[in-house]
Amino acid sequence: MLAETGQPDSVGINPQGFGGVAVDNAQLYFEWLDKEQALKCSALIHKFRDAPKPGILEGFQQEQKNGTDTGGGTVDFETENKSLFLSRTYTQAPPNTAFIADMKRLMRVSLVWHGEVLDRVASRVFKK
Repeated sequence: MLAETGQPDSVGINPQGFGGVAVDNAQLYFEWLDKEQALKCSALIHKFRDAPKPGILEGFQQEQKNGTDTGGGTVDFETENKSLFLSRTYTQAPPNTAFIADMKRLMRVSLVWHGEVLDRVASRVFKK
């Protein structure tokens, strides 16, 4: 799969169950969830230096509820690394071509969220 994204030398998922790839300006992370027997795929929207200001995460969740394209993922904030993602989880392996298309779409849309949606959310939250 990673060869299709232009990253043929990626080691894939490490023994701890994590992996990732950077394609152009997008960053995609993989996490094997052993308990659920599922693969979580997350495209980075934004990494915060500090905890997000009140209203920011809710603003992103509202964008999702309002129907902003999520690339098939859901808004996902990881508190331990203060990062906001669009994530989707697979409990069954899709066909390889479908998975590649899904990941390309997730990465492409995450860049829109990083730019346009982040600006829109921030301007709403900080103008209050």
